[in-house]
Amino acid sequence: MLTISKKQEDNHMLLLLDGQVDASNSVELDEAIHEVVGQGHKKILVDGSELAYISSAGLGVFMSYLEEFEEQGIHFLIYGLSEKVANVFHILGLDQLITIKSSKEEALETIHEA
Repeated sequence: MLTISKKQEDNHMLLLLDGQVDASNSVELDEAIHEVVGQGHKKILVDGSELAYISSAGLGVFMSYLEEFEEQGIHFLIYGLSEKVANVFHILGLDQLITIKSSKEEALETIHEA
């Protein structure tokens, strides 16, 4: 099960992920990101602190937006991942393509510098 909450904060949009992202619900993640991008947000943070699991389908959603983020000048960061979930990003090399920070404070520092 996955719950996605959206919250406008200061100069960025925050997506809070709670639960598990797998093939059965990765479309929900895709729709949430698509909606935020479509609204013209240039700074997007994903709070992964309550994310218990992510499958390759979930990772594929993030991958599918990388080019669009670059083309539109969107700053996209993920923070708060558990060691287990962060390892999945690392094993697949996604931590080289997506900015991942350990805390919200680090993510905010990075995004404010952008």
